Amino acid sequence: MARFKITIAYDGTDFVGWQRQATGRSVQGLIEGALRVLDGRDVAVTGAGRTDAGVHALGQVAACSLAREIDPATLARALNAQLPPDVRVLAAVEVGSAFHPRFSARSKTYRYRIWNGDVVSPFERRYAWHLVGALDLEAMARAARLLEGAHDFAAFQAAGSETRKTERRIFSLRIEDCGLRIGANQTIGASQLIVLEVEGEGFLRHMVRVMVGSLVEVGRGRRAPEWIDDVIGSRDRAKAGPTAPPHGLFLASVDYAGVLADES
Repeated sequence: MARFKITIAYDGTDFVGWQRQATGRSVQGLIEGALRVLDGRDVAVTGAGRTDAGVHALGQVAACSLAREIDPATLARALNAQLPPDVRVLAAVEVGSAFHPRFSARSKTYRYRIWNGDVVSPFERRYAWHLVGALDLEAMARAARLLEGAHDFAAFQAAGSETRKTERRIFSLRIEDCGLRIGANQTIGASQLIVLEVEGEGFLRHMVRVMVGSLVEVGRGRRAPEWIDDVIGSRDRAKAGPTAPPHGLFLASVDYAGVLADES
C-alpha cells in the first residue's frame, strides 16, 4: 500500500464543507468517489482540517493509501480527470506510512478577504465579506497583536462547541490593505480589498471567523483594541464579536516543514 499526500484547491461555494456528510456535496466525498474508481475499492481520505460550508481552500492537504501502483503525477492527473472544475488536485507526493495530514502539521494559515467599499465587484461577491463604511485598520492591527501568542480561545469558538481543550497558539495575524490596481499608477480607492492572514498551530471551529468578526467591531469603532484582552479572559463566546460569513475565508496552506524526511 502506497501512501500519498495530495494538495487540493476548491471553491467552497456549492459544498456542505470538506467533510463527507449523509446528504449534500462534500469535497471529501468527491475525492473518495474518484479514488474508488481508480483503486477499485473504497478508499478513506483524511484531511488536514474540516472547512465549513462555503469556505474555500487554496492549499488543503489530504492523504490516502492506495493498493494500485501509480506514480504521484499520474494520480493527480487521474483525479482531476474525474473531479468537477471547482475542485483541483494541485500536487501529489508519496509519503511514509506515518504521515497524517492533521497530526503531522506544524501550522495552518488562513486568509480572510474583506471588500470595504460602497459597491462590491461582481467578481468578488462570492469570495469576500462586503462591508460598507471605512474600517480603522490601524486599530484593527493593534487588536490583532493581542491575539498573537498562546491563549485560551474559548470565547472565539463556535457557540455550543464541546471542545474541552481550547488553548491554541497564534504565530502571526497580519492585516493588509491591498487596494486594487487598474492601471500603472492608479488604484480603486485605498482599503477596498483587505486581507487578514493568520497562522497558528491549530484552530477551533469558527475561530478564525469569530476573530475576524471581533476585529471588524474594532475597525468600526464600536470597541477599543484593548477589548480583545477582555474577550480572551472571559472565555465566553457571547462576549466576542459576530461570526464573519464563510465565503470570505480560505484555507491558504498547511506547513509540514521538517516533519518527515520522505515527505518532500
